[in-house]
Amino acid sequence: MSTAKSSSKKRKRESISSEGVVVKLAAAPTSGVGPLLVSYPAVQAPLSTPFKCYKKSKNESQPPGTADERDLLVVGETDDVEFVSNEAESQNVADSGCKYLIAVHNKRSSTLSILPTPKSPYVLTRTVKALKSLSVSAPSQHDYRQARNLLGETFGTKKAKASIRAQERNRVDVRAMEGVMNHLQEGIDKGAVNLLTTEEAKEEADKNRLVPPFDLSAVDPDDSYPLHNIIPEVEWKAIHVSQFDQATGVEDRKALLPFKWSRWINGHLEAIYADNESKKKRKRNIKILFSISAMLAFRQELERNRRGASKDLLTEKLPGIPSVVLDGLVARFTESTRGSLNVLSTPTTQTKLLTYMFALCLKLDHFASDTSQIAHDLHMAISEINTLFKSLGCKISVLNDQERAQLGIADKDATVKRAILRAPIAFPKPRLRRK
Repeated sequence: MSTAKSSSKKRKRESISSEGVVVKLAAAPTSGVGPLLVSYPAVQAPLSTPFKCYKKSKNESQPPGTADERDLLVVGETDDVEFVSNEAESQNVADSGCKYLIAVHNKRSSTLSILPTPKSPYVLTRTVKALKSLSVSAPSQHDYRQARNLLGETFGTKKAKASIRAQERNRVDVRAMEGVMNHLQEGIDKGAVNLLTTEEAKEEADKNRLVPPFDLSAVDPDDSYPLHNIIPEVEWKAIHVSQFDQATGVEDRKALLPFKWSRWINGHLEAIYADNESKKKRKRNIKILFSISAMLAFRQELERNRRGASKDLLTEKLPGIPSVVLDGLVARFTESTRGSLNVLSTPTTQTKLLTYMFALCLKLDHFASDTSQIAHDLHMAISEINTLFKSLGCKISVLNDQERAQLGIADKDATVKRAILRAPIAFPKPRLRRK
């Protein structure tokens, strides 16, 4: 009885199956990779086919006998077919979580030894040796189009057949153009002779800018737009400012201006007489301020007479502007109407008048103008004013602490954006359209 009990205990421990086969867990291999699983394609290799494993060169630094199964290449060969493991497909199978346990059945001892490490199969691809020497080329686009059109003409609908015929009619035969390519190239080369170079195109663009004549080599902002390029010297001499010095108060001085309703001009007029400047510098600034005021009055009168105004009407409406100055404004900032002596303002002349005026504003603002005040006086959007200042080469930004201290600007105005002109002038680059 004790023998029976002992046998019963032993059988329970070794998990004897119903067929008398003993199932046990084998020890893991201490060297090498052990047996591998492969998944055959449609053709299965004979049982006698030898297979070999190769290790990739990227893990050559690994010690011998410790190769990672993921870096192995399984290769088998018969007389007619070659089998090679596909790395991508094998990795997909492994990533999907497909694992198998390998067991070895020993018929002599009736034992089934299960390896403790689960295996992922290697997916094999096959290559027929007799077909390796044959070169298989993909059909060309022309062959593909012909086959598709033939299929459409045979089995397609009426609409599909009409579309195929339309495409054939509109298709350009490149081979027919080979004879005229040289002729076309000669025509292109002949036409390109008259094209401008990059430097010539830049010079032409600078000439057509709606700004006063400028000096790109100037290192001082005051020389970037010379004063007499904005106000001709003959007009400058015709402006007399002695009456401003003789006036007894601010209101009397404002009455001498051609345009009296600008907060920017009136504020600068008070500041000029409040500062302890030399008589020469004050005279220069008053002349510039008078010119700006004359431009504003001239602009306002042209807006009132959009269909055109005669020279006599402008002289009558603008008595405070010297005739020499008024003639210069008419010549620079108006166009004549056909068959009439009247002059009128166009979008081009309006832009030109504003840029000339803003160039003078920069000189009085030490080349850092508050565009919000100017926009208020002109009843225009700040964005439009900023665009015009940018066309003069200005940058719209705030002043740093050192610049504010030099200009005497209070800290409460530190966040005010201004049009700042620096030398040498850098005009904005044209924007390229995104394709």
